[in-house]
Amino acid sequence: MIERQETKQRMSRIVKHNGTIYLCGQVCADATKDITEQTQTMLDKVDLLLEQAGSSREHMLSATIYIKDMKDFAEMNAVWDAWVPEGYAPARACVEASMARDALLVEISVIAAEK
Repeated sequence: MIERQETKQRMSRIVKHNGTIYLCGQVCADATKDITEQTQTMLDKVDLLLEQAGSSREHMLSATIYIKDMKDFAEMNAVWDAWVPEGYAPARACVEASMARDALLVEISVIAAEK
């Protein structure tokens, strides 16, 4: 069975299937901020969605990070490293990518297991 939450025409914010949770891409709360703030508020959104879906950071399986410019890689990673619980790092990819809006500096897509 597939469960979709907060579904609109283009996407669902959360999709659950066989104990696996798929989150749609998450971006920052305020695109006028720097990479550090954008990364932190993006990850805050991930926390909320994981909780809503019955999961947590400790249950992340995979994360794909899209960063507008690799010059921000180290600063983004500093926030990421502080956010991921020690010993629970997911499989991860990070790629430089064009963003849907010019002011966005980072986006993440997460797959997690249910608790």
